[in-house]
Amino acid sequence: MFMSIKILFEDKNLLVIDKPAGVMVHSDGKVKTKTVSDWILLNYPTLKNVGEPFLIEREGGKKEKILRPGIVHRLDKETSGVLIIAKNQKTFLFLKEQFQSHKIKKIYRAFVYGFVSDPKASLATGKRGVINVAIGRSQKDIRAFTAGRGAREPLRDAVTEYIILNKFTDTKNTEEKKNVEHQFSYVEAYPKTGRTHQIRVHMRYINHPVVSDPIYRGAKDLSLGMKRLALHAHSVTFHLPSGELKTIESPLPADFKKVIKTYIDNK
Repeated sequence: MFMSIKILFEDKNLLVIDKPAGVMVHSDGKVKTKTVSDWILLNYPTLKNVGEPFLIEREGGKKEKILRPGIVHRLDKETSGVLIIAKNQKTFLFLKEQFQSHKIKKIYRAFVYGFVSDPKASLATGKRGVINVAIGRSQKDIRAFTAGRGAREPLRDAVTEYIILNKFTDTKNTEEKKNVEHQFSYVEAYPKTGRTHQIRVHMRYINHPVVSDPIYRGAKDLSLGMKRLALHAHSVTFHLPSGELKTIESPLPADFKKVIKTYIDNK
């Protein structure tokens, strides 16, 4: 049976889906698993040539074209939530311009390790924390990116704002609660730029990596019962081709709800 994907919004020009965790947006040319692109081609075959394909260079210099039908942006494989898909090239280019000019507003939810310090309030940011640190490729791990020192050139500007929704522990033992290994924060993040792994890299930069992150959590254990990266693309706000400003929200997935019910609502 092919994957089931929920459609959050659809009109003649685009659709917004609720991407499940564990599903790649498009093939990387290596892993042979079903992707969002496969789902699109099965359900919307006319979108095959919408967008821009991804070119992979094979041995001998031969290039392989990976289709990305209607895909304007992407989410990491383990990230769940809202994903916009264009139904025609005009809409694809219209949305691409909004992403490139940072006109599209995205909100993410995440569980991170440790108690994040309360941001200092300011007139410019209100009560939001701001991480304004350029991101580049890691010198140690080909899969990873890093912020600040240790990043390979070229560095790209990256800004993430965040607020703390809750601080909680995974234990009811009074003494254990004082141990940082049992402390967590539930945060809402607002990426102002769209760099690869941006929220993950920036949260690690402030020493609060996303829970169960396979790349950036370091020596920390998988926690809170989260078997995947605890990051969810909660909502996206953008302009439709008609000019209407639209906000689409993805409900919290079951694993997020379980953490909230188990550790936050009952603390």
